[in-house]
Amino acid sequence: MDTNELLKGAGALASRHRVGAGGAFQLHRCDPKECGQSAGLNKIVAQELLSQGIEVMADLQSKLYAQDHWSILLVFQAMDAAGKDGVIKHVMSGINPQGCEVHSFKAPSNEELDHDYLWRSARRLPARGSIGIFNRSYYEEVLVVRVHPEILAHQKIPAQLLGKDLFEQRYTDICKHERYLNRNGTVIRKFFLYVSKAEQRKRFLERLDTPEKNWKFSLADVAERQYWDQYHEAYEAMIQNTSTEESPWYVIPADTKWYTRLAVAAVIIDTLSGLDLRYPTVNPERRAALAQARAALMAEPS
Repeated sequence: MDTNELLKGAGALASRHRVGAGGAFQLHRCDPKECGQSAGLNKIVAQELLSQGIEVMADLQSKLYAQDHWSILLVFQAMDAAGKDGVIKHVMSGINPQGCEVHSFKAPSNEELDHDYLWRSARRLPARGSIGIFNRSYYEEVLVVRVHPEILAHQKIPAQLLGKDLFEQRYTDICKHERYLNRNGTVIRKFFLYVSKAEQRKRFLERLDTPEKNWKFSLADVAERQYWDQYHEAYEAMIQNTSTEESPWYVIPADTKWYTRLAVAAVIIDTLSGLDLRYPTVNPERRAALAQARAALMAEPS
């Protein structure tokens, strides 16, 4: 497949999973088992397309870095065992580490709790020319905190600010924060990797039954399964309220790993290709200086 065909295919696949702005999204209409079979995809085809896509992505990232105007922020949210780590590992395998940083956000530290909830992520935003990846993010504040509101008692927030509209206020603040970043050259793409409850159970059992994967297993992960419906509602509300034209959510089916990785790669490629990235041009003065440097090097004895 030539590059133009690949870019066209990436755009089509990305559009399939993009959530529009406006709040009409319903999570139950998405199928976590979807794997593109109706479009002729299978594991072998997907792996070949991903391999080609990684090469295209590497070229686009090189131009992004050289141009030094835009930055890219990729946000990954999901239930446990949905495959966030695997997606980041496989999809970004061809990216130059010099222009990419991954940050994982776990429970906030005491220092982080002494600041607003956006503070710790704002410190990790990507520089111009770079790709930043958030493995979980500030969206935890409208997910796990919504499911477990008792967490708020430890966040040092004045009691009079913890009203019934707290999460609606956070949706508004997040959208404004992302709009500000977008207006300053940070392109944001957000991924919800949608895994089914049955597939999560299967992956948990694999972690328990495979010694090399035991370290991945957490007893807390199983405990959280009893809140599955509450998390479902929290994710739906989050996507409804924070998917915007500039910073959309993509709901990616996560039961089939090869499809998940291909779909995420498609979104990244489509995003980068839409920025008209180019290597900086050299002005005549600079070109003359380069010619002099070349002549000096050629004049040196071999």
